[in-house]
Amino acid sequence: MADVAPFRAIRYARPAPELTAPPYDVLTPEQRDAYLGRDPHNVVHLTLNESEEEAGRLFRAWLDEGVLVRDDEPAVWAVAQDYVGPDGIARRRQGIVASLRVEPYETRAVLPHERTHAGPKEGRLRLLRAARAQLEPIFLLYDGEPPVAPPAREPDLAADGTSLWRLPGDGIAEAFAGRQLLIADGHHRYETALAYAAEQGTPESARMLVVLVSTGDAGLEIFPTHRLFHGHAGVVPAGAGLPVADALAALAALPYDRGHAVAYADGAARLVEGEPGELDVELVDRLVGHEGIGYTPDAAEAVARVDAGAFDGAFLLRATRIEDVFERARRGEVMPQKTTYFFPKLTSGLLFHPA
Repeated sequence: MADVAPFRAIRYARPAPELTAPPYDVLTPEQRDAYLGRDPHNVVHLTLNESEEEAGRLFRAWLDEGVLVRDDEPAVWAVAQDYVGPDGIARRRQGIVASLRVEPYETRAVLPHERTHAGPKEGRLRLLRAARAQLEPIFLLYDGEPPVAPPAREPDLAADGTSLWRLPGDGIAEAFAGRQLLIADGHHRYETALAYAAEQGTPESARMLVVLVSTGDAGLEIFPTHRLFHGHAGVVPAGAGLPVADALAALAALPYDRGHAVAYADGAARLVEGEPGELDVELVDRLVGHEGIGYTPDAAEAVARVDAGAFDGAFLLRATRIEDVFERARRGEVMPQKTTYFFPKLTSGLLFHPA
């Protein structure tokens, strides 16, 4: 079902860690400024330039000047990310970097799982028009064994815990032809790519840069994103509360047959139970909605912000299971924003894809 292929990558002629950065949508203004000052050719000069037109001009200038070069032959890339998760455990997540032909969700080749908003897509579309290149990969999941894996040799590119090995890509199209892909991170950019392809109408414009990771990969983990809220009197149960650590331990032991969460307010934590078949994020979305809500992947930060008076309360959640995300997506359902928190984020600045 999915059209996955090798591609002629554009990349830095002299790759270096100071040229890479996290994805545009996770950088704070302070982090953006730090990356801009790291090197005049850092990728953030492209991905988070104040002017999309200037970013496009820079991209073309760097190609003309030889700062960026384009590979002579198409290839796919095995990728490995070594990381320590928010839980303190060291892992390695492996995947494949390739070119994907974008298709409307109705074809069921690529499935979304979260809602999107118009604002971020407008800016990304302006950037795509200006650069005529996919500057950052999106993150996709698939079921089944990976068709390629990192070889037993030194990587061809490496930075910030990410290693890449260039591979011929033989058989990659056939390996993915019968598979559905689930968007893990990058819903806004995928929908932007769809709009760009419809606007441009060329074969090149209909393809984008993706990282494909098997749902069975040992290093793939979803972490929770906790919710903070104002108002909503009555959503926190009455009665004696528990210490946060005890409430989280009790939450972790509960079955996934219905939604559960820890509600924290007034210095105490209390367990909240949802409806049968409801996910934790759906329970909280039903109770407090998604407008004016704060988010953090750090439970201790959520508690501290409530204690400091920045929010009236917080819901501390379990991680959403990958199988539940795929099941909802296959049913055509979208889940609340920030249902999933995949860590680490992909590294930007290692490979670019012409569009």
